[in-house]
Amino acid sequence: MSANLLKISHVDKSFGVVKALKDVGFEIKKGEVHGLVGENGSGKSTLSYILAGMQKADAGEIELLGKPYNPANAIEASSLGVFMVVQEIGTISGITVAENLFLGNEGRFRKAGLMDLRTMNQEAEKILDSLEIPMKPKLPVDLYSFEERKLLEIARAVYNNPQLFIIDETTTALSLTGRQILYRLMKRIVQEHKSVLFISHDMDEVMEKCDALTVLRDGIYIETIPKNRYEANAIKAKMVGREIEGDYYRSDYDPSHSGEIALEMEHVCTEQVYDINIGLHKGEILGISGLSESGIHDIGRLAYGIEAPIYGKVLLGKNKAIVKNALFSIRNKVGYVSKDRDKESLILKDTIKNNVVINAYDHLKTGPFISPSKEKNYVTNQINQMRIKCFGMDQIVSTLSGGNKQKVAFARWIGVDTDVLILDCPTRGVDIGVKTSMYQLMTALKKEGKSLLIISEEMSELIGMCDRIVVIKNGKITKEFDRSRNLKENQIIEYMI
Repeated sequence: MSANLLKISHVDKSFGVVKALKDVGFEIKKGEVHGLVGENGSGKSTLSYILAGMQKADAGEIELLGKPYNPANAIEASSLGVFMVVQEIGTISGITVAENLFLGNEGRFRKAGLMDLRTMNQEAEKILDSLEIPMKPKLPVDLYSFEERKLLEIARAVYNNPQLFIIDETTTALSLTGRQILYRLMKRIVQEHKSVLFISHDMDEVMEKCDALTVLRDGIYIETIPKNRYEANAIKAKMVGREIEGDYYRSDYDPSHSGEIALEMEHVCTEQVYDINIGLHKGEILGISGLSESGIHDIGRLAYGIEAPIYGKVLLGKNKAIVKNALFSIRNKVGYVSKDRDKESLILKDTIKNNVVINAYDHLKTGPFISPSKEKNYVTNQINQMRIKCFGMDQIVSTLSGGNKQKVAFARWIGVDTDVLILDCPTRGVDIGVKTSMYQLMTALKKEGKSLLIISEEMSELIGMCDRIVVIKNGKITKEFDRSRNLKENQIIEYMI
């Protein structure tokens, strides 16, 4: 009997003139966590969508447990034992938690033509409780956060009991608790002699969790590397086709900045955070660290004006103008990139051009009209400056890779000379090459005297980039660290947990 669970041979996939996959082939063994790594646009998600039945290959063959595998859709793939948790939202709005959990399997709860909702909710509750996921089956899924909906997709995978469980950049959306739930499930799957295809840009995570990993670059298979040959810089070099040193953060340890306050939170309180006092200076990169549920993401929304404090004030500039709402922030050169970029930072069904210029119309006017030539030149400059990989400015944003979507989100603010930039998980779901570009951009903005508030669950990112780090636990500030080459992650963790 073959030791392989899945065999991929000579798979091609094109989108118009662009070759997403070119003669890709490798094998996934039974009982292993198999990593799939590569830059954004390398073909990782395209291949996983083909395996999950969401797209069709143009050529090539796939075998699952020694038999030809060519599912017509995701439901058939799931019935054959392949299930995927996608990078972005994979739940359906407008229905309940239980209905999402049993999506595609509702028939088992149908009796005499009617849905037995009571039994469905009871079964859903058992599955959610077994995974320690605090969601109520009867409630609409829209009441829950992005992370909680990701956990619901993981619960759906448990119910489907897959032979191959594909995880596409899911951990970037999860807190420490959520990751532990996922890791336990992965361990259980491989113990049952089934397999996991694990896609992540977190090299430390890939090297720790995966038994082998396959590298793709520009849609081409490069190499499958066993665990005993892992070496981070060598893997990165295979991903990008050039050497990348491990230290790609700021090289200086100079935390100096202007004494002038650019943005200030004064005794800010909500239901999530309590008595937050933070001053962001001109020319400073200030980091906010904490567990996902600690209130760190609320701080970004409050600072930008999406949410209003119950008590306290958010003040802008030396005149201490009160931040009233997001429109006030935009007009006063404050920008915000949300953790949930697809819902809050981008218009997915619109073009790159329309996403990039949305905040720039005042800069592009000739009299009362928008100048088409100015608009085209502006967008072209932003695409070039941010190195957005695309067919052209009229490409729809939803068709871009995660890293290129994030570049579009940044471009909205960079081109209008934003003074204060609030970045919530700025490198979530982007590859090592894009991260390097993002960090170089942040360093350049600091040198220009811009102010950056970075909210991140990646402590290495905060230590590597920030002049100061404020630690949040249970909605309260517990500690503040200054930039230092001696600062270690465990020092921060002590005040987070």
